[in-house]
Amino acid sequence: MDKTIAFPHGLKRSGVMVVLQSGNRYLLLKRNKPPYVGIYTPIGGKLEPYEDPYSAAVRETWEETGIRPAGFRYAGVVVETSPGSYNWQCNIYHAEIPYQEAPPCDEGELAWIRDDRLSEAPIPEIDHYMFAYLSAGRRFAFNAIFDENLNLLELTEEQEGKRLK
Repeated sequence: MDKTIAFPHGLKRSGVMVVLQSGNRYLLLKRNKPPYVGIYTPIGGKLEPYEDPYSAAVRETWEETGIRPAGFRYAGVVVETSPGSYNWQCNIYHAEIPYQEAPPCDEGELAWIRDDRLSEAPIPEIDHYMFAYLSAGRRFAFNAIFDENLNLLELTEEQEGKRLK
């Protein structure tokens, strides 16, 4: 008997994203699954039952890249709200790693993107703000409001009480 319980529509899912960096390059995933198909994002995923965010960051990094960074630094949190199924509370971690060739990944294509090329890369709009805070060494607490097509309507950094968009 299947005891799977449907996840209530609109309820926030818990996830992690891991920004892997080597010098001035970020290892990003060109996704092959929704959301953001064909768009570069940090690696990451959902928390498993009884899993804490740090452990999820370690697991997701290993599963998606085969890389085991020496350590992870907590970078911030992103709360994303939309009228559709895209509703997340996501803890963001940052890890410095030695440069290596981008490994294969079942979730899409991993590629190194230099920080001076991020503005040209196809990445979600909110990630431009995240990379700006990361490069400045600042932690963040973003509250993002999207429309049903995942267009960013509003973004607030809640620690500073600053409306970014």
